[in-house]
Amino acid sequence: MITLFGLGAGFGLPEISPFVTKTEVQLTMAGLAFRKQRAMPPASPKGQLPFIDDAGELIADSTFIRAHIEHRYGFDFDSGLDVRARAQAWAFERMIEHHLYFALVGARWVDPVNFAKGPAHFFDGVPADKREKLREDAQFRVAENYLISGLGRHAPDEDVDLAARSLRALSVQLGDRPYLMGDRPCGTDATAFAVIAGILTPFFDSELRRRTETFGNLVAYADRMMVQYFPEFDWGRAQQAA
Repeated sequence: MITLFGLGAGFGLPEISPFVTKTEVQLTMAGLAFRKQRAMPPASPKGQLPFIDDAGELIADSTFIRAHIEHRYGFDFDSGLDVRARAQAWAFERMIEHHLYFALVGARWVDPVNFAKGPAHFFDGVPADKREKLREDAQFRVAENYLISGLGRHAPDEDVDLAARSLRALSVQLGDRPYLMGDRPCGTDATAFAVIAGILTPFFDSELRRRTETFGNLVAYADRMMVQYFPEFDWGRAQQAA
C-alpha cells in the first residue's frame, strides 16, 4: 500500500498543506489504496511535503507523484481532454501553484496575527530555549520565498488585487460547470480545490479570503469537492455559510 506523508489535519482543513491535499485527492481520483502518515518537511527526499512511499520507492513533490501514478498505474488524470484542453489545464495549474498559492502563504505566514494563530504552533513541541528562534527562522525562510515569488514585493492590498485576478480567471473558466475543465474532474481540479479551500478556511481571517468569497462559483466548487473527496470531514466553512 502507498504511504502518503503530510502534516495532517489542522487550520480547519483535513490537511494543512495544499500540496499534500492535492496528492491525497489525486490518489483518490486514481482509486489507489493508501494510508497517511504525519511527517515534517526535513523527512522528505526533497525537503518538502508531500512525499510518498510506494513499495519502498520514495517520490517527493506533488507533480512528480502525479507522474509516478500515471506511469506506474496507467491512470490518466486528464482522460477525455483533447490536446488544447490538456495544455489549458496545465497552464491553470501553474498559475495556481506559482501565483495563487503564494498569496495564501502571505496570508498565513506573513500576516502576524495569522502566523501566531497557525504556523507558529508547528514549533510548540520544541524545547523552550530553542522554540522562538526556530519560529523566527522558519517564518523568515517562508517570507523570503514569498518575496522571491514576486508577490511579497508588493503592498498587501496589491498582493490581494493580483491574486483576485487569478481567482477571476478560475471563476470564468469554471463558469457553471461542476469541474474546471467540464463535467469530469481532472488533475488540475485537485490543485485548484486544495488552494481555494486553503484560502476559504474560516480558521484564518484575511482580505484574501474575503475577496475569494465574492466568487460564488468558486466557493460552491470548494464545498462540493470537500464533500466528494473528504466526506467525513467537518467542513466548518460550509456550516458557517448555512
